[in-house]
Amino acid sequence: MKFSVFTVMTPDMTPAQLVDNLKEIGYDGVEWRFKLTPEEMKKEQPGFWRNNLSTISPEATDEELDNWLALTDDRGLEVTSITPYLNCGELKETEKVLQVAKKLGASSIRLGVAKYDRTENYNDLFQKQLAYLKEAEQMCKQYNVKGLIETHHQTIAPSAGLAHRIVENFDPDHVGVLYDPANMIKEGYENFRMGMELLGPYLAHVHVKNTKWEIVSKEEDGTYNWQPSWAIVEKGVVDWRQVISDLKAVDYDGNIGMEDFSGELNTKAALEHNIKWIKRLWKKS
Repeated sequence: MKFSVFTVMTPDMTPAQLVDNLKEIGYDGVEWRFKLTPEEMKKEQPGFWRNNLSTISPEATDEELDNWLALTDDRGLEVTSITPYLNCGELKETEKVLQVAKKLGASSIRLGVAKYDRTENYNDLFQKQLAYLKEAEQMCKQYNVKGLIETHHQTIAPSAGLAHRIVENFDPDHVGVLYDPANMIKEGYENFRMGMELLGPYLAHVHVKNTKWEIVSKEEDGTYNWQPSWAIVEKGVVDWRQVISDLKAVDYDGNIGMEDFSGELNTKAALEHNIKWIKRLWKKS
C-alpha cells in the first residue's frame, strides 16, 4: 500500500515545503493540483480552491516543470497524479494535462465528467461522456498515463455503479475510477464493498476524507433542511474501518490519497494525523 496527498488540502505550503513534509512524515507520493490561479486570487489568503500555493499552473514553462520534477525526484517521492478540473469534452485541455503528467512521471490524471444539474437529460450527457472518453482513452494510451473519473456529487458518476457504467466501455489499463467514499455520502452512496467488487480492475485510486450532514434550517411546514460539511477522517459519516476492511477484501493494493478539507488541524498536523489514522486502521483490519 502506498500513501499520497492531493495538494488541494495543502494550500498554505509551497511545493518545497510540502515535499519536505511528505518525506519527513512518510508519504510515498504527491498528487499535484493543476489549475490556473488568476493574479487577483494570488493576493488572497491561501485556500483550498482559490489561492492554493501547491498548484501547478497550466502556463508553467518547461523549465518550471523541470523544477517541479526535481522537487519530487530529490526526495524519492512518486508523482501519483496530475489532478486538474477538466470538463467533459475538453480534449485539448486533456492532452495538455497528459503532456505535463508524462514530463513529471505521473501515473495518472483526473479526466472530466459531465455535470448533472437537471438542465440536460442524463442519457444525452452519458453519450457525450462516452464520446469524450473514447478520444481521451487513446490519448492516455499514447502517453502511457491512466485517466481516472472520480465518484463525485453533481456529476453523472456520483456512485461506483454509475461510474462503472461509463468505464466498462473502456480498457482498464488506460481508464479507471478514483473512488471517493466521502463524496458518495453527499450523493451516490452504495455499499462500499459491493461497489469495489463491481469496479474490479477499474478501481485505480482512493481518496480519504470525511463528511457529515447537519440541519441548517427549518421551514414553516416543519421540513428540515440539511447540508453536508467536511469532517476530519474519524468524525464523519464514512466508517473508514469498514472501507479499509472492504479494500482489503477486494485485494486493493493501489494508492490511498489524503484529501482533508475539515480545517480542524493545521496543514502539517492534518498530514500527520490522516496517514497515522489510516495506517493504524490498515494494520488492524
